[in-house]
Amino acid sequence: MTDCNVLLGRVRPEFFPAIFGPNGDQPLDRDAVAHKFAELCAEVAAATGRVLSAEDAAEGFLTIANEHMAEAIKKISIQRGYDPSNYALVAFGGAGGQHACAVADAVGVETILLHPLAGVLSAWGMGLADERAIAEETVEQKLGVALDAAAARLSAAARARLGDAAHARVRLTAHLKYEGADTPLPVMLGDEMRAGFEAEHQKRFGFVDPGRDIVVASLTAEAVVDGATPLEAGAAPSAEWDYGDQVALYAEGAWDKCAFVYKRSALKPGSDFDGPCLVLEEGATTYIAPGWEGRRTDRGDLILRRTEKIARAAIGTAADPILLEVFNNRFMGVAEEMGLALQTTASSVNIKERLDFSCAVFDEGGGLVANAPHIPVHLGSMSDSVREIIRQRGVGMRDGDVYMLNAPHAGGTHLPDITLIAPVMLEGETTPAFFTAARGHHADVGGITPGSMPPDSTRIEDEGVLIENFLLMREGRLLEAETRALFASGPHPARNVDRNIADLKAQIAAVVRGGAELKRLVAHYGREGVAAYMRHVQDNAEEQIKRVIDTLKPGRFRVEMDHGAMIAVAVTPDHAARTVTIDFTGTSAQGQNNFNAPLAITRAATLYVFRTLVADHIPLNEGCLKLLNIIVPEGSMLNPARGAAVVAGNVETSQAVVDCLYGAFGALAASQGTMNNFTFGDARRQYYETICGGSGAGPGFAGAAVVQTHMTNSRLTDPEVLETRFPVLVEEFSVRRGSGGAGAFKGGDGAVRRVRFCEPMQAAILSNRRSVAPFGLEGGGDGAPGANRVERVGGAVEILGATAKTEMQAGDVFVIETPGGGGFGKRERAI
Repeated sequence: MTDCNVLLGRVRPEFFPAIFGPNGDQPLDRDAVAHKFAELCAEVAAATGRVLSAEDAAEGFLTIANEHMAEAIKKISIQRGYDPSNYALVAFGGAGGQHACAVADAVGVETILLHPLAGVLSAWGMGLADERAIAEETVEQKLGVALDAAAARLSAAARARLGDAAHARVRLTAHLKYEGADTPLPVMLGDEMRAGFEAEHQKRFGFVDPGRDIVVASLTAEAVVDGATPLEAGAAPSAEWDYGDQVALYAEGAWDKCAFVYKRSALKPGSDFDGPCLVLEEGATTYIAPGWEGRRTDRGDLILRRTEKIARAAIGTAADPILLEVFNNRFMGVAEEMGLALQTTASSVNIKERLDFSCAVFDEGGGLVANAPHIPVHLGSMSDSVREIIRQRGVGMRDGDVYMLNAPHAGGTHLPDITLIAPVMLEGETTPAFFTAARGHHADVGGITPGSMPPDSTRIEDEGVLIENFLLMREGRLLEAETRALFASGPHPARNVDRNIADLKAQIAAVVRGGAELKRLVAHYGREGVAAYMRHVQDNAEEQIKRVIDTLKPGRFRVEMDHGAMIAVAVTPDHAARTVTIDFTGTSAQGQNNFNAPLAITRAATLYVFRTLVADHIPLNEGCLKLLNIIVPEGSMLNPARGAAVVAGNVETSQAVVDCLYGAFGALAASQGTMNNFTFGDARRQYYETICGGSGAGPGFAGAAVVQTHMTNSRLTDPEVLETRFPVLVEEFSVRRGSGGAGAFKGGDGAVRRVRFCEPMQAAILSNRRSVAPFGLEGGGDGAPGANRVERVGGAVEILGATAKTEMQAGDVFVIETPGGGGFGKRERAI
């Protein structure tokens, strides 16, 4: 970034100390910077045909960097419930003043504060910091319990940690949460805690739940002794106003020949100066951009304010490569903010701890635009769900509506994965401009086993409550009675509807957050500009897939599953048309078991594989699919008839499809090829987890050990949380040494997980690769298959197959050994 600022004249060699070179006495070398940028622009022109000036390239790099910083500010601020545009931006550090105006514009801030010691502000602040001590006590009681005694006890403890300082100030905070939630919010201890909590919850998450009990999770007492009194940081100005030099700065696509350079020490209090200009001081250079003005305060602070409102007109439809990167990040940032809202408001361990959820943004036709890095098997299939709602609801959608579904024939994955879809209506419009969607794995939606992951289901009704095109919210009002009736319906209703409702409210918060962020983008760039770049990011992904196709060779592969079914694929690239056919003809027919994968799953697995073959950082989106001709015979296990059992198709068959495609490309040995789905529970409590294993090796790299692979990206619940919520003990979670396949590049090792039950419960395992080993490639060895067993409290050992359910008694241990990944290439013999 310094090179960019040097080239654009915003960091001046003549004003910068000569501290470079082997002896630390050389100045900045602008000529060397210009030469390197010229070489870079020549490379860009040769590769893309686009002619960029060195200045345009440098300004583009700065734009991308500033957008990254702005997204970080937004993410952190919104996580705490604050709108950044309502506050001033405090810039510090040696380079902070160079980027402050651009970052402020990207965030929507119109005021910037630069302290007199901005260049060394962190060190200065640490020297003046207050001395603090904190005492905390867990409460976990409903709001209304007497807290006076605990508050007095904590206040005394906090003061004692400061040497019993009688003059210490004490701040008492109650951390409140809704019953069943895990994210407490701090409010001042007092009489108005309920109102304070609800106001904070509304601000941060977008909703309140009046019918839900509030719990005091903990109390905190913070004792504070004031630090040193800060000295006046601002130096007295020079007697005479010093306009300094005039220099050329590159800004807004041109060199401005009359930009002033001011010395901060010479600026008088109350003096104004307009951008573009530079303000120099010891330790920092501040660039004030066009449209901004600066003023020095009596304390020596610089206050920058925007004097010209940013034009919010549409930015046009021509795909600028710099704006393309900006929008790639902005759209993904929207999805990430949705995920953050979902995680922090969710009630279940599945969503809050294991992060078994996905959020994404869609265009007006339901095409996937961008996603957060969540669960691949969710993301690649959600477009079908959005399009199903568009098809069925048509023009009847209203602002504030939210729809819900989990139907496998409508883009769903399996029934526990419930998708919420919200149309985004812009002011004055009656049809959706965009859509947001959040898919979360619910702990239980009914079915014949707790956790809704039965190993022996034969029809969709065995797996839980089927939801098709259900109106969850109408114009901002949750239809809770109707929703509860839905979850209580069918031959095997949900076991804990309260938990379902709580997680659905979290998903509502996520889709509402996404809609609000998209509206902010429209306010900033214009409706047509945002819509155009939704198309451009997809077009860019399409071009990236074309480059992948250019490198592909025809290939075939077959993968056998433990229950005897076969997945077959033939990949045939058409280099002239720059398209590719992926033909799954030869795959086994739909089975009577639950390993059938809905067509949306097959498409999602294919999309995932092709996206991983793209080296550039782009969102996984609809453009990745445009050039893929996917052939899946109807009635096969990868395109089953409506009503088929599919719970394992999502989690197990999807993994086999990915391995099969990588095998056809010769790109990667098999991963563990399973998610090792472990569920247990009873009528009151239900739990589900996927367990990591070994990943496959490839040309030039070994496989990773004990990681989630391919179509899952969830994590395991922390043992402390798991053991608090459920009557189990995690006795072991370790690397299964030696389970990775041998080869020139070794496959990753699997894991060993031992869970001891403290109360009777039903447990089930739904897995694969227990008899068929994960394959190696190019002479690499196979990974070790997995194993499942129960060690009974009396000493007996019960060997389980890849799919099984069993009754666990107190003291029994469920043991899962996950497969290793396949190796790649023959290992050279030692001479």
